[in-house]
Amino acid sequence: MADRIGAVCVRIGIGRDNYRIAPGLYALGDPDAESPVLVTCNFKLTFDLLRRELAGRSLWLLVVETYGINVWCAAGKKSFNADEVAGRVRAAGLDKVVTHRTLILPQLAAPGVAVRKLPKLCGFSGVFGPLRAEDLPAFLDAGLHAGPAMRIVKFPLGDRLRVALVEVHGARKFMAWILAACVFLALLGPGGSSFTGVMGAGAGAFGAVLAGFLTGVFLVPAFLRQIPVRAFAAKGLIAGALIGLFLTAFLGRAWPEKAAALMACAAFASWFAMHYTGSTPFTSLSGVDKEMRRYMPVQGALLVFATMLWLAWAWWGKTVMGGLS
Repeated sequence: MADRIGAVCVRIGIGRDNYRIAPGLYALGDPDAESPVLVTCNFKLTFDLLRRELAGRSLWLLVVETYGINVWCAAGKKSFNADEVAGRVRAAGLDKVVTHRTLILPQLAAPGVAVRKLPKLCGFSGVFGPLRAEDLPAFLDAGLHAGPAMRIVKFPLGDRLRVALVEVHGARKFMAWILAACVFLALLGPGGSSFTGVMGAGAGAFGAVLAGFLTGVFLVPAFLRQIPVRAFAAKGLIAGALIGLFLTAFLGRAWPEKAAALMACAAFASWFAMHYTGSTPFTSLSGVDKEMRRYMPVQGALLVFATMLWLAWAWWGKTVMGGLS
């Protein structure tokens, strides 16, 4: 039960950086000298996933030090590498534990582990297992052979939304500051002079921000393949603008306030959708850098215009309307 509760907490970002186990050699079931050896990271969520998928089998799990980072990210950061794997093999005295000399490595570790170096470093060769842990039993039963389907990267809706949950916890402080900023700006005119007016105007502005947040964090991942542009920030702009239009249709306000709400919703949806680039198998570091340089000025400009329009209407709107009448 503690493992299940811990997994739920990590899924929403609570205790993520400390959810790790000690590196070393672990026995699953009742392994012997001929049992296979699987190499994995020390992120406990990954370790528990392997235990679940391989329940009822007897094998060895060699856990390397990745500082609580998952296999794919650790390989990208080069903490999951051939030297670290070889060092753990030597530290565990693995050559005295098993008679074979084969390590089964996670496929997502390939960017960081040069398997050709392993025989020279520790006397063991490496073979990459299937992409997903759920395919490990079939891989082992097939004599360490992975079929084409086991090599395909999939990113279905369930996976996309589970990853998105992490952003909710990660953005809590940022959203609290945004709420405070909305209330402060409401004090400058949009909320009038009463407490009720200020809080109402601040809550209304934060509602547009919250709509953008939910759009960028959940709607963009849910419709990732359907939104017909490549950049995640652009996907957020489109989705945020559509949700903003939907919201403004029900706002009993003047058009400048509606336009401000729409721009704010689009800006924040784009910002949070851009955060999602680090959670998908579709992006690269250089591509993310390029996307940030291109779209962050757009997001900033939209937010500045939205704020100026909101304040300007509060300061001069009645005068303008009086002059027109």
